[in-house]
Amino acid sequence: MTVVPGLRPGTVQLICDGCGEIRTEVTSQLREPDVVWPVIAEYAWSGSAFATGPHRCPRCPTGPIDVPVVPPAGPVESAAWHVAIDSLPDAVVVRPSGDIDLAVAEPLRAALAEAVAVGRPVVLDLSQVELIDSTGLGILVRAHNDARQRGLTLCLVAPSRFVLTVLHTMRLAGVFLTFDERHQALTCLAAARAD
Repeated sequence: MTVVPGLRPGTVQLICDGCGEIRTEVTSQLREPDVVWPVIAEYAWSGSAFATGPHRCPRCPTGPIDVPVVPPAGPVESAAWHVAIDSLPDAVVVRPSGDIDLAVAEPLRAALAEAVAVGRPVVLDLSQVELIDSTGLGILVRAHNDARQRGLTLCLVAPSRFVLTVLHTMRLAGVFLTFDERHQALTCLAAARAD
């Protein structure tokens, strides 16, 4: 589950890890910011008592909840998570593989900063990313702002339903150009540069 500030003051939004269902709750029900058990129990969600989850709403299929693998501290070049950078003639493609959270924040931030520094549009290929937390969202916004200050575009490719839900919830859906396929993004960016 992702817990994000609600649209109204004094509320939070809980987003299901499985289907992206959103519940808005008054924060007085959450006495400790990390403990969400009172809210998930009230709505028959299953999962951890803590906000770092995993959680599933009643609409999601039964069975075990997949717990994301958190890579160990230190260099993040393991089977669980890595990021690749492809420098193409019209763009730089950054491809993270695995969920984007606090554990992988620094390598992703560095990869995006490196991509922006090249001076070409940046394509963030999220086809192998299922979940993103608030730290990851902050990194995307920072990279977008860095690119914009240099007169560049940063676009997203193949964001998961969960990532799209988080962007929509945080009112960032209109900030990023979003494409279903990598070739669509590259074609659009090449056409924009030609104009």
